[in-house]
Amino acid sequence: MTEYQHETVFTWGATPLKFGTGAADEIGFDLAQQGAGRVLIVTDPEIAASGVPQRVAEAAENGGLEVEIYDQVHVEPTDESVTAAVEFARRSTWDGFVGVGGGSSIDTAKAVNLMTTYPAELYDYVNAPIGKGRAPDGPLKPLIAVPTTAGTGAETTPVCIMDLLAHRVKSGISHPRLRPTMAVIDPLLTLPMPPEVTAASGMDVLCHALESYTAKPYHSFARHRPETRVAYCGSNPISDAWAEHALELISRSFRRAVLNGGDLEARTDMMLAATFAGMGFGNAGVHIPHACAYPIAGRVREYRPHNYPQDEALVPHGESVSLTAPAAFEHTFPADPRRHLKAAELLDPTAPKTDEPARQLPAVLTRLMRDIDVPNGIGAVGFTESDIPELVEGALKQQRLLTISPRPVDAMGLETVFRASLENW
Repeated sequence: MTEYQHETVFTWGATPLKFGTGAADEIGFDLAQQGAGRVLIVTDPEIAASGVPQRVAEAAENGGLEVEIYDQVHVEPTDESVTAAVEFARRSTWDGFVGVGGGSSIDTAKAVNLMTTYPAELYDYVNAPIGKGRAPDGPLKPLIAVPTTAGTGAETTPVCIMDLLAHRVKSGISHPRLRPTMAVIDPLLTLPMPPEVTAASGMDVLCHALESYTAKPYHSFARHRPETRVAYCGSNPISDAWAEHALELISRSFRRAVLNGGDLEARTDMMLAATFAGMGFGNAGVHIPHACAYPIAGRVREYRPHNYPQDEALVPHGESVSLTAPAAFEHTFPADPRRHLKAAELLDPTAPKTDEPARQLPAVLTRLMRDIDVPNGIGAVGFTESDIPELVEGALKQQRLLTISPRPVDAMGLETVFRASLENW
């Protein structure tokens, strides 16, 4: 058998999709086809107040299923809120689950599926080095994801992200078996999203596409054994194609979706972009902006964004990812200038050229962020220069993501990224 020094194999997987207006009304049929009879819908209070989970429940009941709704998911899940959802689910038995909402609901549903199927302590499954990184013992139960935001791409990904409160950082669980068994994507469900939520969730889509497209190539890693291959294998030809499609859709429709929430064509484009970007990063991975986002979200003190729950400080995930993206992509530019410039061209073909090529993608990003009213850097969400050492410390814990950066980044490099991100324009 030939001994290879570098990887020659990449893996790629995705959730089967049903996409289109009215798709959510067919979920009873879809669940029954997967052998589900008694299902738990997992959602959050605001989505529950919109009536969407009840509509999904009625569609499931019309298909002959028995349904219950758990509507206490925490927006930006924590280890405590995930544990509470698991404890609720353990009071009964289920042979299928439905996550209805944004990434918070869908990721919580993934954790509920995992931990009711193969019970263990939460930190047994959380990624190393914070947790033990245990893999599921076998296949999970059917899980249908019904996204109501064009954002996380959680409906197609094998990861479950949460705030780990004692560590003041985000991490989560990552394994291909967490990927939903089906995604039912209905653009009509995104029409009620307010502009702030549309902007924040859309920036998550954009960073998924850009980070997976610029990720370290799969063939640059050391050779894996079959049992050690991970969900995030680096940029590869299939993920690249989906990322490029996502960037084209974002270029065409992101601003429109924020400025006119009733534009169904723009909403449809952004739902497709979220799905395509999820199919890209769910295999290639994400890197520096997401690694920096987790301590930003985990260490927020006072910031409370409009049109989000106001009972506690919160930096929405898409916002937290976007705040360091311009500086992060300036850092990674030397690893593959052609790819960074192509990404900038796909995202904004009309953007003026910068004097320094390394600034082209950051300039395109900040131009968009200003147009849709994203906060101007980490300073705008309450951080100061004195917070940078703690933010760097938190980002360094995300080695699962930082190893995917196309250009190595250490504590000094992260400090430079955070410092440059205090203000983005």
